[in-house]
Amino acid sequence: MSEKQTAAKQDTADTSEKNNNNKKQPVSLLKSSSIVSSMTLFSRVLGLVRDVVIANLLGATLAADVFLFAQKIPNFLRRLFSEGAFSQAFVPVLKEYQTNRTAAQLKHFIDRVAGTLAVILLIVTAVGVLGSVGVVSLFGFGFVGDPEKFDLANTLLKITFPYILFISLTGLAGSLLNSVDSYAIPAFTPVLLNVSLISAAIIAAPLLDQPTIALAWGIFIAGIIQLLLQLPFLWKQGLLPKPVWGWSDPGVKRVLKLMVPALFGVSVSQINLLIDTMIATSLMTGSISWLYYSDRLLEFPLGVIGIAIATVILPNLSQKHAQASTEGFSAMIDWALRLVVLVGIPSAIGLILLSEPLMLTLFQHGSFDTLDAYKGSLSLMAYSIGLTFFMLIKILASGYYSRQDMKTPVRIGIIALVTNIVLNLALYKPLGHVGLALATSIAAALNAILLYRGLRKNESYKPEAGWWIWTGRLLIACLVMITTLMFLQEPIEVWQAWTVGERVLQLTLVIPLAITAYLVSLFVLGLRLSHLKHHV
Repeated sequence: MSEKQTAAKQDTADTSEKNNNNKKQPVSLLKSSSIVSSMTLFSRVLGLVRDVVIANLLGATLAADVFLFAQKIPNFLRRLFSEGAFSQAFVPVLKEYQTNRTAAQLKHFIDRVAGTLAVILLIVTAVGVLGSVGVVSLFGFGFVGDPEKFDLANTLLKITFPYILFISLTGLAGSLLNSVDSYAIPAFTPVLLNVSLISAAIIAAPLLDQPTIALAWGIFIAGIIQLLLQLPFLWKQGLLPKPVWGWSDPGVKRVLKLMVPALFGVSVSQINLLIDTMIATSLMTGSISWLYYSDRLLEFPLGVIGIAIATVILPNLSQKHAQASTEGFSAMIDWALRLVVLVGIPSAIGLILLSEPLMLTLFQHGSFDTLDAYKGSLSLMAYSIGLTFFMLIKILASGYYSRQDMKTPVRIGIIALVTNIVLNLALYKPLGHVGLALATSIAAALNAILLYRGLRKNESYKPEAGWWIWTGRLLIACLVMITTLMFLQEPIEVWQAWTVGERVLQLTLVIPLAITAYLVSLFVLGLRLSHLKHHV
């Protein structure tokens, strides 16, 4: 057989494979989201255990503030690179390759993206470790006048910063697995971070004079094992990259071109939270810890619902765009928005009404006292005001990035960021750490509203019929839930006097009854499970 015939035969096989890949069986978005949510729920529960252990070990002390600062920087970069800008830029191009290119072209693209990303991350990591003094001075300017805080922050950051390298490559692996509808392993991976930190806090920390050193190494080790977990599953799917430097590759160039504006646009909420931490370094000791623990409780519903749904719809929206299916694109966004408000609004109400009981029950142990629980509950209420908007941003931003529109979210993000900074400066002195949290929530609301308006204006999204009925059901069910919570709620003095066991028992009674009241109300008002299903 001649080389020309062999090549023609290979092209035919690749084209056949590509067409077969495009004829997948319908995928239930609710089922896929449920898989991600269940894994994320497990991770978030273990994350709460981790935070309880750390709060018990460090409380809201100087050491706690410095450690939480040192882990905030690599986590912020993780959100930008792995969960944020890289994912939003990479997945749409990846889906286009999977839909319209041959298997050989797809593999060529993946190898070069992996190699280029790895080299960039190595450089970023080296700069962060070698220039840790400058990083602390920039992001922790409130520590500059306190040698004890500054030196400890510098030491911890040198250990925690390489986490960005490992976890960003883990994010690449997760995006590849998600693109073939394999969601469970990427969603389970964060569990390993929690296991590593809990082990470090319980086993290693008591052996050291400075327990935070053990926690920092726990983060470092977690990055390595999270990446290693993904590799066998990538190999099984035939997606394990062979990294090759590909800066000049057309596909890599497109990802990088999309990623630069996405570095800002997709992560405005995280930038705002980082600014909160930066300003909090100049407030009274404990402020960073109070903001951290309240944010951790907010991350529970945000991760289980908002991020889970956004993770599932991004590759599917990208595919709809590649297929030029405008109706399917709009219908998918509509489904996601309905599900987010259905869960986000009652979650926010519950966090506000149970803010101090939750803080007392979960964190008021050891070095974390009742005053810390009260202070944390105030910022939790302020953050909870923006919870639904944080979730909506995840969905609405996907509507832009799946279409490879990076400019619009950046423009909107700049407006939200400036708003947050102005409000921070106006509120942090009179309201302290609570003002920082409130400013972030207001900025998130503005961000979500502008993203929504943009999708409507360019006709990428047209709300389907029934939204008024949906909203009416939701509001009535929320009123029933609020009434139930108020009826079952005990005075805060009673919560403070109770033992941990009594608090846990009360929460296990109150929360399920409130959720049941909400769900039963929705059922009585006509909402059925079939209304939540959507297939692609």
